[in-house]
Amino acid sequence: MAVSNDDENSLVMNLTGWKEILKKRLALIFALIATLLCVSYFMSYTLFGPLVTVRAVKRSDITQTVVASGRVETPQRIDIGSQITATVEAVPVLEGQRVKAGQLLIVLDSSEARAAVDQARAAVLQAQMQLRQLEEVGLPTARLSLNQAQANLQNVQRQYERTKVLRSKDFVGQSQLDDAQHNLDIAQSQLQTAQLQVTSLDVQGSEVQRAQSVLTQARAGLQIALARQDKARIEAPVDGILIARNVERGDVVQPGKSLMVLSPNGSTQLVLQIDEKSLAQLQIGQFALGSADAYPAKRFSSRLAYINPGVDPQRGSVEVKLDVVQPPAYLRQDMTVSVEIEVARRDKTLVVPATAIRDISSASPWVLTVHADRIKRQIVELGARGSGQVEILRGLQPGELLISSERADLQEGQRVRAKLQTANAGPPA
Repeated sequence: MAVSNDDENSLVMNLTGWKEILKKRLALIFALIATLLCVSYFMSYTLFGPLVTVRAVKRSDITQTVVASGRVETPQRIDIGSQITATVEAVPVLEGQRVKAGQLLIVLDSSEARAAVDQARAAVLQAQMQLRQLEEVGLPTARLSLNQAQANLQNVQRQYERTKVLRSKDFVGQSQLDDAQHNLDIAQSQLQTAQLQVTSLDVQGSEVQRAQSVLTQARAGLQIALARQDKARIEAPVDGILIARNVERGDVVQPGKSLMVLSPNGSTQLVLQIDEKSLAQLQIGQFALGSADAYPAKRFSSRLAYINPGVDPQRGSVEVKLDVVQPPAYLRQDMTVSVEIEVARRDKTLVVPATAIRDISSASPWVLTVHADRIKRQIVELGARGSGQVEILRGLQPGELLISSERADLQEGQRVRAKLQTANAGPPA
């Protein structure tokens, strides 16, 4: 059956009308749904309050630390210098080099010192020869002279006795007796001289003592000359690392000038400046973890060993030192380090996020808790403070729900709907 053009036009108009009606009805339905959602939201907000994310109070371990930065140093530094004025002949070590005790660091010109040693040795040899001559020649000769003087005295004594007898019988004149007496006096004097000579050349005699004194002085002079010669070779007093070198070959050095700086091996310390506000928390022996700024991923342990009794008034800080018992190989003198000193540790204590504490620095910190879907203001007493967590000493119980301090729009007594935030959830709503 054929369809006329008028029928086709009528059909198209009817379809178009139905589409318009359908669009209007769908728009009305969507509007009603949106209205119902808005009404539902506002009714829920009015009757049950806003939705807030809360965190539960729980028991956990917490560690409180004091963080500061400082530098690495050894308890002492040794300045290496010369004790004599001389020209540098060689410097066989480099700055930053590790050296052993006794290792040669600097060689000075020692030509004058060597000449002085040779001269002192000659003086010692001469004194030894003089003492040996007294012992081997002088003393035996003196003893022979003493024996001769004793024999001569005996002969002169007998001659005097005979002359005296003859004079008593008038066989000789007085002049002959006087000559005999004179000869006797000379013989006695010669004997005394010989005795004195032997005594002076004996072990305890003055001549031997003087010769021994000369030998002692010569030996002392040799020791001084050798010591001066040794000063031309400057050696490392202890094991360590050379952190500074201020001398080159050809330099003329003098006493009192530091030529090198040696950092001895052994105890390494970290020197920090701690804010005086943290002074009450510090105690000798506290454990700490440090890291060098050059190696931030590597950490090493240390112990608090010293707290300066004074406070720096300019910076408001206290100097402390920590011992590094086993310093890592990469740790060098004067390196910048960051340190966390463990000042408190609590096991299985009540902890809450630091973001839940309001007026945390005041004398009366407080939190907002949720009880029976309403907000309650609660004063709390704080204890140790760890990384993002705070210990609660009084005011809360395990399981209580806390609202983040970032929600400044909430008030005490307000009705809310609590949504518990898990440990790995994002920031609170």
